[in-house]
Amino acid sequence: MTYDRFGLAPLLTAAENAAPVDSVEVVARDVRDRFGARSVSFLFVDIVGQELVRLLGHGTGFGPGGRGAERIPLHGSVYDEVLRTQQVRRAEDGAGAERVIAPVTNRGDSIGVLEMTLPEADDDVLGQIAETAHALAYVLVTDRRFTDLYQWGQRTTPLSLAAEIQYQLLPTASCCEAAEFTLAGALAPADDISGDTYDYSLGRDRLHLSITDCMGHDVGSSLLATLLVNAIRGGRRAGYGIVGQAREAQQALLDHAHGALATGQLVSISLDGSGAQVVNAGHPWPLRLRDGTVEEVPLASGLPFGVDTPAPPEAQPLDLRPGDRLVLYTDGMQEREAATVDLRGLLWESRDEHPREVVRHLTGAVHEASHDHLQDDATVLCLDWYGRSPGGRRRTAGGADLPA
Repeated sequence: MTYDRFGLAPLLTAAENAAPVDSVEVVARDVRDRFGARSVSFLFVDIVGQELVRLLGHGTGFGPGGRGAERIPLHGSVYDEVLRTQQVRRAEDGAGAERVIAPVTNRGDSIGVLEMTLPEADDDVLGQIAETAHALAYVLVTDRRFTDLYQWGQRTTPLSLAAEIQYQLLPTASCCEAAEFTLAGALAPADDISGDTYDYSLGRDRLHLSITDCMGHDVGSSLLATLLVNAIRGGRRAGYGIVGQAREAQQALLDHAHGALATGQLVSISLDGSGAQVVNAGHPWPLRLRDGTVEEVPLASGLPFGVDTPAPPEAQPLDLRPGDRLVLYTDGMQEREAATVDLRGLLWESRDEHPREVVRHLTGAVHEASHDHLQDDATVLCLDWYGRSPGGRRRTAGGADLPA
């Protein structure tokens, strides 16, 4: 995307030249100067996706553990609406000014919102604010690599060592949007971490997905997940297909975690629509929404990773067509109290929602059924598959706009 229309290149340069902890303030200062804003703040989503944490705006600052941060419930708020719809919203401030809230999103990854109070906001100003918020997303994606500032604010609940390990295994962005697909993942951790992970990687011609569930609890399961995820990533980065990746995962457990087991699925999808494959290592069958009907995708079971067998992992065809919604999940989504959650019904009810909202909806239902005390990790990946359109490339919202 180009920012020349609204002259944002100087803003991006100024943010780039600032210290990573000051770049949001650079954007806020630009908004105050350009629009005469009385207040400007950035609010980002906490680590469990239930609250927003405010950075700037009321002289707020915070340190490790989110100490001193202003926390705002997300559910049912105007912020929730902005994040769900990815549209700028405005409302009367009650003091002769307008309150404007814009989504801060990069390639479908919804980071938070930019909020400001302005004397007035016509359509042209709203357009400029939307572009500024989009520019801020790029700034944040770059700068959060260099500081713990955003980690501090996101941690509205303490993380155990096991949880720290587990979260570091997840992709940096929980959502990815491209012309051919939209993908989102979510992990609802158990009180006693149980070693779930999900991962994805987009190549030039293929999309790779994985979801894994390691045996055990707490640090032991997190260490097992570390072996598994990094073995899969290592195989992928060495150029192996999903069979080779599965072989690396199997060998890692046999060599370094004798007797330990993990289930999982590895998926590889050709971006040109020529086909998809899956390796199933004893994992629950995926769900697929097609033409308004939700059904299980039957797969040959395969053995879990860690079972000492001479039989190599096998890939099997995965029936995936444009318009399909595919959902991979761990057994924590349907075990114990979560067994009362109607995944198929919820998928049908949320059929018109973005995958980002679908995974939040599903894990939220599991939290509610478990009274916010999960006995097993609950993890879900939601993929909307579009394929390549012969009439041109799909336009997508939230940072992945492509020319038609």
